[in-house]
Amino acid sequence: MRKMSPLENFENYLRENPIKAPSFHPYFEEALNYMLFAGGKHFRAQLCLGVVETMAPKKLSKAMPIALAIEMIHTYSLIHDDLPSVDNADFRRGIATIHKKYDEVSAILVGDALNTEAFYRISRADLNDNIKIKCVEILSKNAGSAGMVLGQAIDCFFEKKQLEISQVEFLHRLKTGALIGASLALGATISEIPKEKTDKIYEIGLKLGLAFQINDDLIDATSSDKIAGKPVGHDEFKNSFTNIIGIENSKLYKNRLIAEILNENFEPKLKKMVENLIEKYLKG
Repeated sequence: MRKMSPLENFENYLRENPIKAPSFHPYFEEALNYMLFAGGKHFRAQLCLGVVETMAPKKLSKAMPIALAIEMIHTYSLIHDDLPSVDNADFRRGIATIHKKYDEVSAILVGDALNTEAFYRISRADLNDNIKIKCVEILSKNAGSAGMVLGQAIDCFFEKKQLEISQVEFLHRLKTGALIGASLALGATISEIPKEKTDKIYEIGLKLGLAFQINDDLIDATSSDKIAGKPVGHDEFKNSFTNIIGIENSKLYKNRLIAEILNENFEPKLKKMVENLIEKYLKG
């Protein structure tokens, strides 16, 4: 019998563990699960679970709530990013955005609910309390006021105001890189990898996040709505890498980051896992 990949295991776990909110509201529970169940790469969950599968495979099932928490945080950020007051996007992951399918109030509240549900799921995980507390610390720090949200605030405030490339790197290390770095660090924490090595893996994740963002900018600049599964060509006023340094230089920068990641000195089996995900999602 073929062994399932961490992604397949995670997708099964996701389907089996929807958010429950029974009430007389006609569609709120449906809306809570709508974007979570819409597919997506689950890249961040794969990073977390990939570390656990590589370093502590017996803990893989126990890591599922943490991986789901990461995806809840990421999904809430996309829902709020798509709101009329931010990007005003009509669709995401190939389907209508929540404010288009339901209404804007529901989109705001679903994002709020996913943000808090993430930490509830961590609290209920079958892991040592110290590990769970560390997971809460890592995820909240990187998703919140000093991480992803700060990056988003800078991105929105400086729209139509061109930044220097060093500022663009700072912005996207937070907006995209922080949660990707956190995903690796969470997997390392569950696997009880020593702090020094966990910190190293986190730093690699920040570089991986920058490469991921550049790839996303390239998709926006060169792809179609249908292929991307979301609106593209809407970043002309944003501080994207393609706007600041151009398409060809962005490709070179992404490839340089990938080469740096793969030249880093870290656990060979972990490096292979990261390399496989790079090959799947970032090459080309």
